[in-house]
Amino acid sequence: MATLVTAVIRPHALDTVKAALIDSGITGITITEVKGHGRQGGHTETYRGAEYTVDLLPKVKVEVIVAEAQTAAVVEVISAAAQSGKIGDGKIWTTAVGSVQRIRTGELGDDAL
Repeated sequence: MATLVTAVIRPHALDTVKAALIDSGITGITITEVKGHGRQGGHTETYRGAEYTVDLLPKVKVEVIVAEAQTAAVVEVISAAAQSGKIGDGKIWTTAVGSVQRIRTGELGDDAL
């Protein structure tokens, strides 16, 4: 069975995370630019003398589908590459995937990964 590993990270950590995934043998990833906030809740900025709240911060969502046996290793790779030790580093979660099919060849399951 396959697992979808999803991580929401800081945008500046993307290159480090991508390189770490490629170095660990992961070849397929999906990247999406997203906005959101967690415990930090955003921040206040001043523009032309007016103060306003930025409550949706830019983030990057990284999605990787891997064989179940690789899940823990991929989570560790992403965590180590994205960690700065400061609030707002992001989250990682996993989701079981019912089936995977490669469109070009029709391969199913782990063969499609």
